[in-house]
Amino acid sequence: MAKRHNPYEAAFEDYLRSRGIAYVAVDERRRAVEAIGSLKSVDFIVSPRSGSLTDEGLLPPARWLVDVKGRRFPSGRQYWRNWTTDEELASLERWGDRFGPGFLGVLVFAYELCGDRSPVPAHEVHYWRDRPYAFVAVPADAYRAISRPLSPKWGTVSAPTADFRRLARPVSLALGADEPAIA
Repeated sequence: MAKRHNPYEAAFEDYLRSRGIAYVAVDERRRAVEAIGSLKSVDFIVSPRSGSLTDEGLLPPARWLVDVKGRRFPSGRQYWRNWTTDEELASLERWGDRFGPGFLGVLVFAYELCGDRSPVPAHEVHYWRDRPYAFVAVPADAYRAISRPLSPKWGTVSAPTADFRRLARPVSLALGADEPAIA
């Protein structure tokens, strides 16, 4: 397992390992450089077993270029916080262009559950270090199409809750993930 200081990324990596999903954890300490500037690294490259995400549902398999977004659920009175930055969306799009067909930029929202509600069914909640996490995925291009500026100063965007909930899928469904292996 990669040395991860971000608990949301570490929890997602543990989730992938526990379900036997093939992935590569990307070293984020250095940004890629290209002719037009630096490029934010993806967090993971994930190989789903079956299906992949689109705004219409599942498609034939595609490799995921994942950016993990850690949030609490709920966050105060808000349950579906889903902001990201324009830079992260642009980087996912550019990585998708670099990798080519068969690769899909995906935002994985890793929600640390802090109340009695969850964005996924109870059997899909993953425990890491005794904390419950729920993972939902949204294709980055579909997210970009529905997002609205949140803070121009910080370059952040957010999707309206109803639209986000329509697009978000439990990661287990989208990856074709089995229940965790019992060691």
